[in-house]
Amino acid sequence: MASSVSGTEDVRVSVLTPLKLVGLVCVFLALCLDVGAVLSPSWVTADDQYYLSLWVSCWKPVSSAEWSCTSTLTTDWQIATLALLLGGAALTLLSFLVALISLCFSSRSLCYKPVAVMLFSAVVLQLCSLVLFPIKFMEAISMRVYHEFNWGYGLAWGSTIFSFGGAILYCLNPKNYEDYY
Repeated sequence: MASSVSGTEDVRVSVLTPLKLVGLVCVFLALCLDVGAVLSPSWVTADDQYYLSLWVSCWKPVSSAEWSCTSTLTTDWQIATLALLLGGAALTLLSFLVALISLCFSSRSLCYKPVAVMLFSAVVLQLCSLVLFPIKFMEAISMRVYHEFNWGYGLAWGSTIFSFGGAILYCLNPKNYEDYY
């Protein structure tokens, strides 16, 4: 954007700092990890006889080769976990779209604060789901075999961490750093 001031030309360019680009990459990675976590077939596994996702709970009796599966959307805590995680993923998607669209326009700095607020909100929702899930799982399901929280649960934590990192990067004031770039 250029403007003419009393015969001299003053050129103003909106600088996109590398911090904002890294923030956008963090939000994109968080979104990818959210998709992986929601679609993951294993949030909890136990000795090749049991697995639990956000959608189904499956077990295989020792004497059988067949898996028996039931929907997990019958208990309130599993529905709440899924709703909180999907709510966080929706806010992450919305913040990614706003950040990406604002990248194409010269009014980028106007979108930094809303993106950060949406990302912090997504982090709160996802943290609630990630704390609720193991507490209610341990309370509701009594397993006599060794079980572990698996990679689906880990992907959800990764998404939350990247969302938090992106939110912090979008909170940093770009005006303080423009002279360096």
